[in-house]
Amino acid sequence: MKLERLTGEEALARSAELIEIYRIAFSGPPWYEDGYGTADFVKRLTTDVRRPGFTAVLATHDGSPAGFGTAWPTQAPFPEGRAYDRVRLELGGQVEKRLVGALEVDELAVSPHARGQGLAGRILDLLCEDATDCWLLTAPQAQDAIRLYERLGWQRLTRPATNVVVFIRSQDGVRQHQQL
Repeated sequence: MKLERLTGEEALARSAELIEIYRIAFSGPPWYEDGYGTADFVKRLTTDVRRPGFTAVLATHDGSPAGFGTAWPTQAPFPEGRAYDRVRLELGGQVEKRLVGALEVDELAVSPHARGQGLAGRILDLLCEDATDCWLLTAPQAQDAIRLYERLGWQRLTRPATNVVVFIRSQDGVRQHQQL
């Protein structure tokens, strides 16, 4: 596997590869994304690449796209819309203290043919390597993703019965996890 860090402009130039991975990775359970979901991703991507500090990682295998991740620092005040309102509802006052300023991993997608090889962890490591703190969210139905983040040492911030699952990772926590 080859992993490349991409700027916003580079991600736009390679958007066909990102879209292909997104479509394949999120077409099955628990997401069941259809053409509309992929179209929404395309709109988000063209906006997200312009966020301050945007970065992406693209993984390819034998020249074919296999996975990607996108991230940027969460700006103050904590955003509204999308899933941000659910995060604020679940975390309350912790949002500003724990998430603002941290690197927000927005998308992480691995094609089914590339799963089970540690690729998601490698993408996350490269995305987060320069950040002190990183955070991400997923749906409670995404049990495979939840197990992955827990296995990688991410700390869950939300309670078990919730409508959004938020994880955070600090560099101190990563070092502790790697020493185990």
